Amino acid sequence: MKKSKNLMLNSSLYFEWDVETWGRSIELWDGQLLERQGGEALEIGGRRGGISMMLANEYAMNVVCSDLNDPEPSASIIHKDAVNPSLITYRAIDCTNIDYPDEIFDIVIFKSVIGALGDKAKQQKAVDEMRRVLKKGGVLLFAENMEGSFFHMFLRKRFISWSIYWRYLNVKDIDVFFSDFEKVQYKFTGCMAILTGQRIVKRWLSFLDAKLDTVIPKKMKYVVYGYARK
Repeated sequence: MKKSKNLMLNSSLYFEWDVETWGRSIELWDGQLLERQGGEALEIGGRRGGISMMLANEYAMNVVCSDLNDPEPSASIIHKDAVNPSLITYRAIDCTNIDYPDEIFDIVIFKSVIGALGDKAKQQKAVDEMRRVLKKGGVLLFAENMEGSFFHMFLRKRFISWSIYWRYLNVKDIDVFFSDFEKVQYKFTGCMAILTGQRIVKRWLSFLDAKLDTVIPKKMKYVVYGYARK
């Protein structure tokens, strides 16, 4: 596994929030990215473009940074400091109707995106579209919000305004959504770190989550990450 010094130093820039928890995704992403280094990639739901910057900086990939609305005005602010900004282009893309032909990309990647679709059928449609634009042997890298425990859902309804329309994934969804892929590997993580917004406390709780990963039931974790190979 690569986990370069630059990748670790820039993890806050790449993963943006709850970095220690979501950043664990690289455990399963890194090997797939190294095999396809320098290839063509599409980030879905890029927003400020942290993941696109990671692909360009760490893996020299040609990246399309996309979101439902053109992400360039916000993403280009951080991308100007990329190792090679010319590797990143921008496009408005609806992930349920991706306007690319079949089998274009080596990598399609998303982080905390399909929950916003609010509907299981739309989520499946989005995954199917991502699979369609992957080359044979290409890989979909994903990290998404899980339901977690009853307490997680209670806190979200109490404190997170967009949880009203967000559809959090459950454990059974994962195998269903990625059933058409040749190989799928994923892990669940995060339990206590979501309980605070204070950066220092969150880091310590994330550290405890990591230490207790093997004993905390997967249905009590709030992040799933992994890859699905076409």
